[in-house]
Amino acid sequence: DRLIATHATISIIDKIHNPKPEPETLTSENITGLLPPGVVHQGMALLTTPLQAPVLKNILPKTAQKDAQPLLVLDQVMDPRNVGAILRSAAAFNAKAIIVPDRHAPKESGVMVKAASGAFEIVPMIRVPNLSQAIKQIATSGYWCIGLDNGAERTVKNAIIESPIALILGGEGKGLRRLTRERCDDIAQIPIAAAIPSLNVSTSAAIALYEINTRFQTRE
Repeated sequence: DRLIATHATISIIDKIHNPKPEPETLTSENITGLLPPGVVHQGMALLTTPLQAPVLKNILPKTAQKDAQPLLVLDQVMDPRNVGAILRSAAAFNAKAIIVPDRHAPKESGVMVKAASGAFEIVPMIRVPNLSQAIKQIATSGYWCIGLDNGAERTVKNAIIESPIALILGGEGKGLRRLTRERCDDIAQIPIAAAIPSLNVSTSAAIALYEINTRFQTRE
């Protein structure tokens, strides 16, 4: 809807034939003033219409195939940078979608999109009114639901038996909520040294997705 850039970056846009919309030249300070606090714009910003995410029931097959792409479910992960980083890992390891609760999840923002590094346009982020019911719906369609918790007995590598998999990750500091945990088919942990009590949720997602990808080679 609107494209703005500084004098230093307008030359990049000039290389594009008939850019739409027509770029406007502003100072870096003016651009900063138009954006939410903390956004790093690097001299260019684009105002867009929000992407339309699919509805959960439309992406779930009635009976999931063994080689179906994994799903990620985020239980109140609130940091937009973490969600963005998880989106990036999801795209790298061919996940189908990320499911988040309607209310207890950050809104799509420039901070999230920047952390996603291009993955925001690849992996849809689907909002659901009730996360527990969504996990039940995912399980009913044939996904094996594994929750991550550093207090679990089994490692995530040993828990990856069934396919396809829905990976359930708890929020920063709080982990999985009780109802979310009860909906999981299995709870697993990523073994780490005792000196560090836990991993960042985005790091945990990347490691678990790598294990899933290695086990089932879920690549296009």
